[in-house]
Amino acid sequence: MAIALTFIAFLLLFTAVGLYSSTQRQSTTTDYLLAGRSVSPWLVALSALSTGQSGFLFTAQVGYAYTSGISAIWLAIGWAIGDYLSWLLVFKQLRTASEASDSETVPNFLAQKQSGHRLISATSALITIMFLGTYAAAQLLAGSKALNSLFGWNIVWGILIGAVIVVVYCFSGGIRASIWTDAVQTVVMIGALLLLLVYTIGAGGGVENIFSNLESIDTNLVALFPADLQWGFFPFFIGWLVAGFGAVGQPHILVRAMAIDDANNMGKARDIRTICGLVTAFAAIFIGWAGRVLLPNLADPELALLDLSVDLLPAVLVGVMLAGIFAATISTADSQILSCSAALTQDLFPGMSHSYRAAKLGTLIVTGVVLAIALINNDSVFGLITFAWSLLASGLGVLLVVRAWERPVATPVAITMMTAGIAAAWLWKYYELSGAMYEVLPGMLVSALVYLIGQWVMDRQAASTAIPINAGKD
Repeated sequence: MAIALTFIAFLLLFTAVGLYSSTQRQSTTTDYLLAGRSVSPWLVALSALSTGQSGFLFTAQVGYAYTSGISAIWLAIGWAIGDYLSWLLVFKQLRTASEASDSETVPNFLAQKQSGHRLISATSALITIMFLGTYAAAQLLAGSKALNSLFGWNIVWGILIGAVIVVVYCFSGGIRASIWTDAVQTVVMIGALLLLLVYTIGAGGGVENIFSNLESIDTNLVALFPADLQWGFFPFFIGWLVAGFGAVGQPHILVRAMAIDDANNMGKARDIRTICGLVTAFAAIFIGWAGRVLLPNLADPELALLDLSVDLLPAVLVGVMLAGIFAATISTADSQILSCSAALTQDLFPGMSHSYRAAKLGTLIVTGVVLAIALINNDSVFGLITFAWSLLASGLGVLLVVRAWERPVATPVAITMMTAGIAAAWLWKYYELSGAMYEVLPGMLVSALVYLIGQWVMDRQAASTAIPINAGKD
């Protein structure tokens, strides 16, 4: 009862923050989709952290550390470096260029109103809806797993409850509601993780004792480098680094960069997000290690954090942890559904682009699609998130970088970049090469190669059709 009451109280707090944000809204699509480009760097950083980690952090990353041991640090380190580079090299340029081009959505920014732009915006919108929708479904599944673990509720009920709350968040204040609730949830998330970390270290008899027990379970758990890597450590690590840079292909993260109040504040947001992200990532990884020692026979390693919370924390704090997990996953799903809704109403069917009511209708339609995906695909959260992330990064990431740096790209080249990148990542996964190197790297490399070849061909054609200066003279 104490767990349930605390869980409900914090969930109501998060929902109240979302509802309060509605007092600041304006009934325009720009406000609904980008909060009027007026969000402070602190809110952008905390929101980007919450929406980028959420279900992946609490379930997938803990579960990965539980099964992989110490070598799980390379995922966190590589990802953090890549993510930092995306903020350093791309996000400030994205904020400036998106405002200059009056772009409110990622597909609209990729299209840039050039010749054939409708084909670019429609293709990128379909990619967003398909794969970001799958990503959102994974968040609903992660939140539902949390409820199932503590209360024994059927997975279906948790997914349905999450979908209803998502609609409330979206309708209350659009992206502003999502960002504000993200920020509050991040503070709760960091506090809860650090608290559980202290409890697990104490229960495990100290850090040294936890490591010695890991070794007694399996010596591979204390190996610094993963065992039996198909191509060795370097391709494995670079794959995760490029995965972090793959944030440039994630619409739900990109819109936060587009919504910041000033491009010059992007560095501050980047530093806050990086520091907090490293704290939460390594806390989650250590909790995963402790879980392997304290709960060595878990049927589902992705539930290690919640099971440890129940065993070690007072009931009230278990409720806080559950509320933090559930609300973070739902808020991330909310952000992703908003991005999908924007792609649907602003880019796939541009006739609806200036209708505030149509934007909300699009949100309902996308939520229904995401709900169906979550109910049908009861896969692991880790598998769903990493695959959706890779396809978005491979399909949209390189083109986004090209646009942010305001480089020319012909419409046929842009379409081929998106489709070839996704095909490469998909085939890499299909032929089971992801264990050797995460599929984001080959996907983005193929997309970049298409761009370089395409531009070379276009330049050659332009040069061959140019009229010589002395043409027609004797």
